[in-house]
Amino acid sequence: MMINESTINKLIEMHLTAMADAFRIQQSDKSMKEVSFEDRFGMLVDAEYISRKNNRLKRLIHNAGFEQPDACIAGIDYTSGRKLNRDLISRLASCEYIPEYRNIFITGATGSGKTYMACAFGMEACKHYYSVRFVRLPDLLLELQAAREDGVFQNVLKKYTTPTLLIIDEWLLLRLNESEARNLFELIHKRRKRTSTIFCSQFREEDWYDRICGGEQENTLADAIMDRISYDSYKINIECIDTSKDRSMREVYGLDPKQAK
Repeated sequence: MMINESTINKLIEMHLTAMADAFRIQQSDKSMKEVSFEDRFGMLVDAEYISRKNNRLKRLIHNAGFEQPDACIAGIDYTSGRKLNRDLISRLASCEYIPEYRNIFITGATGSGKTYMACAFGMEACKHYYSVRFVRLPDLLLELQAAREDGVFQNVLKKYTTPTLLIIDEWLLLRLNESEARNLFELIHKRRKRTSTIFCSQFREEDWYDRICGGEQENTLADAIMDRISYDSYKINIECIDTSKDRSMREVYGLDPKQAK
């Protein structure tokens, strides 16, 4: 018994807590005496491995900062009078776009379920052990501008270039001025062909150009940003096709009206 307690204490000291717990259970289970050492050891390793994978997943989900942390692919509603490509959504849920460094555009009116869908894709990315971060564009722009003024722009930029998947909600909800567009370009440029980004917007892609620096003629910033995010992106436009079944996703998903977009 002393040997067993000593072993358990050493496992705990090495931060192998799940293995220690599994070892205790084995010691109290008389039927384990009939199991070979190799099988028992394999069970201990499996217990520690599963525990660490689960803890890693919890950290990824927590660090992502999802606005809707309960979102899931299975919860996407296909019966509320909206035009949705189920096959495309299923393909994207496999996260195949991430190693290909491709982006996703999700567009639709307020209450159409854009944010829920983006968070559901983000949740699947976490389950594949990709790092994810969720941010609203208005908050991101304020943070980048403050960082530039404080002389820590590169440090803050790294916070958003590092995640394998970045979800930007409320994309171009407000028109960008030149300073905001420059800061955003730095982020977009550093993420290009290295990571993937999901853009959620109330405006369709063809309207985005005009919302960057007012869409002025020869707007090189708008050209540069759109060129870097649009090529090879997957497009999901959520639109109503049956007004008799049209329901706000706030109602469908049981969300606070302030959260559903």
